[in-house]
Amino acid sequence: AALLGRSQATFASEVKLDGDKLEVTREVDAGLQVIRVAMPSVVTVDLRLNEPRYASLPNIMKARKKPIDEKAPEDFGVDITPRLTVLKTTEPPARTAGIKVESVQELVAKLREEAGVI
Repeated sequence: AALLGRSQATFASEVKLDGDKLEVTREVDAGLQVIRVAMPSVVTVDLRLNEPRYASLPNIMKARKKPIDEKAPEDFGVDITPRLTVLKTTEPPARTAGIKVESVQELVAKLREEAGVI
């Protein structure tokens, strides 16, 4: 949303059109939160927003017989040119084995000398 310069509303459980704005209800820890965003905006929704429709067995059998048309992104006017350039990819350094210490004093000494934390 930020890259598009649009407002955003996330985890919507209900969306209503109110003139030129959207009224979005979302569930938060304290209950329900209602926010209003200007359009156009980016809205992500919660699973409770829509009740999925399930296909019946006869429709599944009919769908198996239908041809599948393959389309390329260019057919829809979509530019799929990468907009990011990877400069370098490296593996993280290998972790060294841990050590067991017998006392707090030994732990503090190891943190000072070897880790340089304290």
